[in-house]
Amino acid sequence: MRKFAMISLALLVAAGLLLAGCNDNNTAEEIPWVVVEPGLSIIDSLVGSGDICKADDFVEVHYTGWLWVADEDSVMGKGKQFDSSVDKGAPIAFPLGMSVVIPGWDKGLVGMKEGGKRSFLIDPEMGFGPNGRPPVIPPNTTLFFDVELISLPKMEIEILAEGTGAMAEKGDQVSMNYTGWLWENGTKGDEFDSSNKTGRPYKFTLGAGQVIAGWDIGIEGMKIGQKAGFIIPPSMAYGARGSGGRIPPEATLYFEVELVSIEGK
Repeated sequence: MRKFAMISLALLVAAGLLLAGCNDNNTAEEIPWVVVEPGLSIIDSLVGSGDICKADDFVEVHYTGWLWVADEDSVMGKGKQFDSSVDKGAPIAFPLGMSVVIPGWDKGLVGMKEGGKRSFLIDPEMGFGPNGRPPVIPPNTTLFFDVELISLPKMEIEILAEGTGAMAEKGDQVSMNYTGWLWENGTKGDEFDSSNKTGRPYKFTLGAGQVIAGWDIGIEGMKIGQKAGFIIPPSMAYGARGSGGRIPPEATLYFEVELVSIEGK
């Protein structure tokens, strides 16, 4: 994956989430919030009909985020909008439970169904805390998000050869052999990259966002010597941007990978 830089999941930490239908004039007292835990309250404006989101799922969402402020009459409500995937015209996708987004997102999305819309009220301790996110989010700011859970993308994994060595875990320095193809009409299309061209396995830290999400997810749990085939949807690969001129926007990818070694194991 050396030639194809991953869109950094760390950028998602600053994101907000789609307008779910709460009226702009609603105040905290008028909205029937459900407290998930101290610092996080939610309300569903639309219950979806798809699969239920779990704490370790990969998610694709639309969002809009506002500062939650007090006006001159000390009535709490939505203040300045600070971010929106809707305005940008593209949803975002990321794994839950890996601290790539604020805790209010990691916990607030759990239990939603695909197609559902939910609002979050997130206190600073579940958001950006005492430091904020200057210059957009001031220190110790409560945030309001409207979210739409568009999908729970899945990748397909086929074991091509069993391994017998140690198991790969998050934080491990792993070495991989791989070849990647575009996946078109249920079969391999053009090859776009291969470690065979360099004659050296590709090394990276698993779970650190140094590769596409499909790799971080698929390689965790593999054993040294194991070979696998990955069919990775666009949202877990290079999404709407594509990469390097050889991976077009919204491309599904197929990889054959081999876990060669794990440093220290």
